[in-house]
Amino acid sequence: MKLTIVGCTGSFPGPESPASCYLLTADDPDGRTWRILLDLGSGALGYLQRHIDLTQIDAVLLTHLHADHCLDMCGLHVAMKWCPEGWPGGRLPVYCPESTNTRMALAYGLDPDPGMTGEFDFTDWQEEQPVRIGPFTATPYAANHPVDEAYALRLETTEGTGDGGTRTSVLTYSGDTDSCPGLVKAAVGADAFLCEAAFHEGRDEVRDVHLTGKRAGEAASEAGAAKLLLTHLPVWNDPQRALAEAREVFSGELDVVAPGASYVI
Repeated sequence: MKLTIVGCTGSFPGPESPASCYLLTADDPDGRTWRILLDLGSGALGYLQRHIDLTQIDAVLLTHLHADHCLDMCGLHVAMKWCPEGWPGGRLPVYCPESTNTRMALAYGLDPDPGMTGEFDFTDWQEEQPVRIGPFTATPYAANHPVDEAYALRLETTEGTGDGGTRTSVLTYSGDTDSCPGLVKAAVGADAFLCEAAFHEGRDEVRDVHLTGKRAGEAASEAGAAKLLLTHLPVWNDPQRALAEAREVFSGELDVVAPGASYVI
């Protein structure tokens, strides 16, 4: 499984990065490459095209319905509906909170019935119920964020090792959350934990919204994750401060992601 950072700026796009969007690729047993997106936040659709053609997207997985995680679904809807050559394939699978079609339709000025159902095949998340998408198994866990539904996602793949064996890889993506049991459950034993760190210790006192670097590190340590990748830093955050906070409580591999970076999980 390969993780590519499309956008990672927190809360709104920054001068160097769009908002949240992450591309995962993996091969199935027949050698077919699958490409799924974790979130599609404001500004991300343009940057995504630096990495793949939009027709190569196999599914979109939305953690919650704040604009910095989902708004560019409107642009993807336009690309699919109005492509002059016609969009190849059928409707694109979208795994998401319950009201996603209505929210996206209202954002684009559409009647919610049918909204964007002509382009997207919406499937509502069911907490801790896994879904299969090609070689990926995705399981949502309840997160702690001030919206009706927010999820952390656990992504697992089993791929060949080239010597006749197989290897299971686990990536956990926090979405937006403060500390909570679901976050740790999603990250247990993860090879990589892509985790938001939108707040700084001593500066942001409000709770039940976002993690600090320290609280992200605590979750990674409790879960036994091998690698912690900090993301969703707003433009006013200092990446080195987030790293230092996490390092106080987490001893594994540690990094702050940047757009265009990739990681083999």
